Formats: sequence, C-alpha cells, structure tokens
Amino acid sequence: MFKFAGILFCGALLLLAGCATTPNEPLPSDWTGTNAVVSPPVYQPIPPVVKTNLPPPVQSNPPPVKVVKPAPILTWTSLNRWAAQQGLSAPRKLSNSPVTAYSVSSKNGALVLAIGSREATWNGVEMHLGFAPEFIDDQVFVYGLDLQKNLEPLLLGEPPAFGTNRVLVLDPGHGGVNGGTVSVLDRRPEKEFTLDWARRIKALLETNGWTVFLTRTNDADVALSNRVNFAEARRADLFISLHFNSAAPDKRQTGVETYCLTPTGMPSTLTRGFADLWSERFPNNAFDEVNLPLALRLHTALLHLGGLEDRGVRRARFMGVLHGQHRPAILIEGGYLSNPREAEKIECAAFRQKLAEAVASALK
Repeated sequence: MFKFAGILFCGALLLLAGCATTPNEPLPSDWTGTNAVVSPPVYQPIPPVVKTNLPPPVQSNPPPVKVVKPAPILTWTSLNRWAAQQGLSAPRKLSNSPVTAYSVSSKNGALVLAIGSREATWNGVEMHLGFAPEFIDDQVFVYGLDLQKNLEPLLLGEPPAFGTNRVLVLDPGHGGVNGGTVSVLDRRPEKEFTLDWARRIKALLETNGWTVFLTRTNDADVALSNRVNFAEARRADLFISLHFNSAAPDKRQTGVETYCLTPTGMPSTLTRGFADLWSERFPNNAFDEVNLPLALRLHTALLHLGGLEDRGVRRARFMGVLHGQHRPAILIEGGYLSNPREAEKIECAAFRQKLAEAVASALK
C-alpha cells in the first residue's frame, strides 16, 4: 500500500498501529490488518443509551443539523459527470506512475485520488475513501457513498465554523487501572499525558468564550458508556477524545492519526481485529458529513506544528466512545509513545502545550 502524499512528495506509508481505545476488550496479537471485503450482515438496531444520576445539562448554542438527507447512491458514478453536475472543473490527471492519479477541486480545496487505491489526500493531508476508484471506458468512476460521505462534504460543503459560545467535551483517554500504553523511555502511562493535554486545551478555549468539560479531571477509570452519557448530559456541541499511540515492540512507528466513525455501508480503514459490520448504523452516523471536515481541520492543525508524520484521517467503527454521540465526534492519536524520539516530545510539557494550541486554534 502506498501513501497518496507520496504521489506528490515521494513518501512511503508506514504500517498502522495504535493504542487501545476499547480498554475492556483485549486486542489480538496482530490487529494491523483490515477485514476482507464481505457482504454486510443483517442490520441489528443499537439499544438506546440509558442515563442515570447525571448532572443537569448546560445550555449551548449548537449549529443547525440537516435532518433530511438524500438516499444513498449505491452505484458507481463517473467523476467527470458528477463534477459537471456540481459546476466543478473536470478532474485533472496528475500522473500515470506509480499510479494513475487525478485531482478534483473547488473553492474549498483539492482532493487527489488514484485508480485502484482507497488512499486519497485533501489539500495534501492523507485521508481514506470507502472504495477504490475504478477506470471504466476511459473515465474515473467513484462509488456513490464516497461521493456523499467524502467528496461532497469536502468539495461542496461549508467548512466547519464554530465561533464562540460552544460546549465542548474533551475525553482524556484511559485513567485509573486502565493506564493505556506506556512511554518507551520511562514507562510513564498514556493516561497522564492525555489528561494534561485536555487541561491545556480547556484553559485556552475558555478564554475564547467556550464552555469545556473533561470526562475525567483526575486519575479515574471512566467507562466508555459513561463518557458518552457525560457529553449527552451537558448537551455538548462537540466531542473530542484524546489519545497517544503505540506500536510496541516496534520503536520505529511515528506520526499522528485522527479518527471518525465509519459511515454505514462502508468498510473501515482500521478494524484492529474487531468485527466490521458495514450495515451497522450508530447515532453518530447522523454526523458523518460533519465529522470528516472536523477531523481534517484538527489533523491539519497538528501537522502544522512540524515534525509529525501524517498518518491520515481514518475511519473506524470499533471505537465505542464515538458510537452513541449525538454531535460531531472524533478521536485523535497525538503521537507514538513507543518511539523514543516521539515519546521524548510527548513527555515535554512545552510540546503538549503546542498540541493544545493547535487544537484550540483549529476550533477557534
């Protein structure tokens, strides 16, 4: 597999790895592969979230959410024809080797995709399609769900704008007996760094009129369902879960990854050995078209710090902390504690402050 940014900059994609975001379930020894393409099983409805003994909600000013959505396009569509229908210029061919790559642009930016690959880039930042584009009768064809869930939100939608007077719930990953991964340098746990990162973001955003809550404010073990309920009780406008990664015992892996929930009907970018049922629909899937632009904005802001490898915006549906969210929700892996050079940065308070400033500036 190659990395799309490599088409333009000759980079190579590293193997996937990450810290556990579902602490109560053990990971298999090798979770880096993705599931083979299979027919989706029969959909089973998800039980509603039960809320008990929760504090009173905080009033907020959430952005309007579209409630009427077009039916999914489950066919392959000519990219040239779709671009013409949207008033966009025809896709521009960029290269024939090592892959055949095309670019399609709007006032929002440029999406680069390649024939036979799910990897793409948005304004130079790595992202992933649900299905690899195909070349049919001398034209590029893209699957309908990719048009609706990826191309249209980015090329045609309004960029995310939040302003002030928003309620944000930050979720410092892990806590208590669930320490997450550990630093290769001195075995300091991930939970320590995620909490500090969240506190720094909170301090920055609260000076700009935001109301910010943390799912944990100390070394507490909080169940994933309680983190979801916490955001629901506070009527949060946004939810961001903060983590750091590990590829142990491999010490070479580096970079930042950002995740949002996989749209119904698509395969995930990463499964970590968990079932990936394409037919599943979760409450947070109502925000598919908002999650992706939000994830790309925050991911890009982190890359602008410099020195962090771009491991892309990815789709996953095994992350329970995202399933039940009735708001835009993403999860960030801010670097690899299994890499000595990156662990040294993460352990530095000044670097964590830069990470916090990047997130805060992207939201402002």
